[in-house]
Amino acid sequence: MNDTVDFEHDDAYPELSARAQDSNVNPQTLLATDYLNHFNEVVMLLEMLADMPEMIEEVREWKPKDYKDHFRDSTIADRELAVEAYDHVPPKFKGPFEQNIAQVNSLITTTIERLENDIAGGDMDLVRANAKALSEVIQKLMDMAGANIHGSGATLDQSEIDNLIG
Repeated sequence: MNDTVDFEHDDAYPELSARAQDSNVNPQTLLATDYLNHFNEVVMLLEMLADMPEMIEEVREWKPKDYKDHFRDSTIADRELAVEAYDHVPPKFKGPFEQNIAQVNSLITTTIERLENDIAGGDMDLVRANAKALSEVIQKLMDMAGANIHGSGATLDQSEIDNLIG
């Protein structure tokens, strides 16, 4: 491993980066993609609501879960490293990642409320259209969080999200 990096990091970073080699934790960012599974599950459920509106009960059970709690509850082999490393993620990666995750959490919560109202109105075509459109925006934000995990600093500001939602 190259011990020189061109971004700010703390003293624990080099050792954690070395431990992350050949693990589920990215050795550059110290983040793990497994966290995105927490969101993938609810997005799949949202997409099913038009055909299975009774799934709204399961969708309602979804709650935001922070990164470290996700891994504490996880069964993946590198869960302890993921939890430990999170406090040492360089700011260059952690800031954009946390911004994208906050936007995903907010949009999922808003989407659930909107689709509940749509289902209560009985218009399944509207449920289908909104579930599809909102799931695509959530997926775009998740893709950006995934890119953050792999070293990108990409984020969207609220006006860009609003434009995607339409």
